[in-house]
Amino acid sequence: MTHSIELLQKSFLSNAQIKASFEVMGLDTQLIDDGTYYAIWATNTKPHTLVGCGGWSYRNTLYGGNHSKGRSAALLDPTQDAARIRAMYTHPGWTRRGIGRMVLETCEAAAQNSGFSRAEMMATLAGVPLYEACGYTKIKDHTDIASDGTKIPLVKMQKTLLS
Repeated sequence: MTHSIELLQKSFLSNAQIKASFEVMGLDTQLIDDGTYYAIWATNTKPHTLVGCGGWSYRNTLYGGNHSKGRSAALLDPTQDAARIRAMYTHPGWTRRGIGRMVLETCEAAAQNSGFSRAEMMATLAGVPLYEACGYTKIKDHTDIASDGTKIPLVKMQKTLLS
């Protein structure tokens, strides 16, 4: 996650924004506890390398890590609410190999199997091209503000899951 945030955001954010991003990005262990977080390992490397990870949630929190403000563990109603795609990261040395798409498709299928017909996320600018290629549309631009006042641009996106 650290390498992904530090390296993959360089074309989109200033150094100050990248540093501030750690306040609003990171792992939410609720996803692990809920069994909705996935990891992709390259087993042809020594040692094995974590090359991608991400999850989905049936809880209200849209984005952020354990340390992020504005979290809510309230349950979503799959008949009315969209599942949350969360904490998607690809190892910088493994981009453009289908890792992110594989994690995203796994999350979408699991959310759909749990009764959700829509998914939404708060995407980083670096992630928007992948998500658009996977059928997500922009709902609105969003700016999170770090404790030092640094503005971090994000994009809320959504997709209807096929049945």
